[in-house]
Amino acid sequence: MREVLGESLRARRIVQGRTLRDVSHDARISLGYLSEIERGQKEASSELLAAIVGALDIPLAVVLADVVERMAAHDRAAEWAALAPVAA
Repeated sequence: MREVLGESLRARRIVQGRTLRDVSHDARISLGYLSEIERGQKEASSELLAAIVGALDIPLAVVLADVVERMAAHDRAAEWAALAPVAA
């Protein structure tokens, strides 16, 4: 889940044309830590996540809905892969 959350946060930051430095400054977290969150290497606490979405000026619910959608798509792909016939 943390990888999908990181992907969602990174995508929204990029769409806004902002750098890691911009968002880390506005969220008041280190640039390195934000980078690790975006890469799915660190788990964001609820407080940290609130600071990041606040810096991005997007509702937390929007990010969480995106995460759910991405995870559901991944699950559907895994289900289809499991149903695919095994090559002999």
